[in-house]
This record gives sequence, structure tokens and C-alpha cells, in this order.
Amino acid sequence: MVYVKLESDWTDADGIAHSAGESVDVDAATLAALQADGIVSEGSTSKDGTEWAGPGSTTAWAGPGSATV
Repeated sequence: MVYVKLESDWTDADGIAHSAGESVDVDAATLAALQADGIVSEGSTSKDGTEWAGPGSTTAWAGPGSATV
């Protein structure tokens, strides 16, 4: 599972609505589908214009898979 930041609104398989800008925990298959649909993207920016510090970011990501502990 990985946390991703949504670029647009999305309703998950359980029918739960998530808003653009929200971070959600998804599996690899769901991540691939969201990327294909343009709902998430690597290196995206937040609503306030700052760079996203999640997976794929060029800033220091301190989440799963990070070299930072």
C-alpha cells in the first residue's frame, strides 16, 4: 500500500468519496488505474502550490520506501 495525493475527486471501490488534494492509501493495482485515469500523478503539487512530498517527489519523502527513517 502507498499513500498518494489525489489530483481530482475520486470514489473508491467501497463507495467512499475522496476530494482532490486528499491523500489516500491504495494498493499497486489501484495506483496504476488512478495514474492511467489522471487522478494521481507523480511529482504533483498541492493546492497551495507547494511541491508534493509523497512518492515520486523530488523533495525528501519520509514515507514507506524512504531511505530516511
